Amino acid sequence: MRLEPRAHAPFWLNLTAPIAAIGLAFAFCALLILWSGAPIIDSYAALLRGAFGSTFALTETLTRAAPLIFTGLAAAVAFRAKLWNIGGEGQLYAGALAATWVGTGMVHLPPFLMVPFLFLVGAVAGGLLLLLPVILKLKLRVDEVVTTLLLNFVVILFANYLLFGPWKDPLAMGWPQAAPIIDEGILGTLVPRMRLHSGLIWAVAFAVFAWAFIRFTRWGFQIRAVGYNPEAAAFAGMPIGATVLRTALLSGGLAGMAGVCELAGAKGYLTIDISPGFGYTGIAVAMLAGLHPLGVVAAAIFVAAIYNGADAMSRAMSISNYLADVLTATALLLVLASVLFVRFRPQWR
Repeated sequence: MRLEPRAHAPFWLNLTAPIAAIGLAFAFCALLILWSGAPIIDSYAALLRGAFGSTFALTETLTRAAPLIFTGLAAAVAFRAKLWNIGGEGQLYAGALAATWVGTGMVHLPPFLMVPFLFLVGAVAGGLLLLLPVILKLKLRVDEVVTTLLLNFVVILFANYLLFGPWKDPLAMGWPQAAPIIDEGILGTLVPRMRLHSGLIWAVAFAVFAWAFIRFTRWGFQIRAVGYNPEAAAFAGMPIGATVLRTALLSGGLAGMAGVCELAGAKGYLTIDISPGFGYTGIAVAMLAGLHPLGVVAAAIFVAAIYNGADAMSRAMSISNYLADVLTATALLLVLASVLFVRFRPQWR
């Protein structure tokens, strides 16, 4: 068997290939459910109810999806330019730290200005954090996978120092958390008595912005060109270094806004566990979406539904909730394999 490039992949194939891959992932995980001794249909029904079966379940899924949209966009934008940003977790914490610094009383603005100001501050912090690895990459050829990954631990340890030291709220009963964000900076709720907040609207709006930016602007075209073939882009006169720097600012800024989304929306104050790995999960979200900004929204909701539903399934059927990790990883691998068969046609000789 040999693989030949397709001159043009039909629309139906682009649509059905990832759906079939996700279906195979569920079929594979069904074997694990069967191995654990639980009924497959009842287990998946419990997963579905835990993700979408009630107003509470639906709002919790969407609340979890909001930061994943931001981190998924951060990875998708960077990977488009072949900038392998693995530091979304650290950039998320950088955005949350910056928003805590200015949002706990340093700046007082009306709510319609305070919330955008916090997102701007978080975006600047996340973008600046990614600039250092990119400068090392451009000037010294240092692998950005290593530097962005290691910076995650540096930022999280710095947050630990602040929360156990100078930023520890004396009114927190000894818990390591910072002072709460002022009321003007808190994101409004979308459903009464539920945790779902307007950060979801901000996330979807920035997904549309990222899609339009990459699809219709000159800078977006340069990002795509550098990602496809940097040598050809340089031969055409495109500024490779400036394009990568702009990509870094946009990618890190989106990850930083994920920290603001959690800080001013779901939490209200900074804690060391403000992110259960949103920065890393965002990479899987971006890959499931095929690096398409609008697809990131659907992929983030899918991943959030899997994790929320797995928690409910674990309680109802006594199945380990680590099945969510297996299901997400399997779906990612099979979706990547499906992309291969969309781009190439198998030929038997």
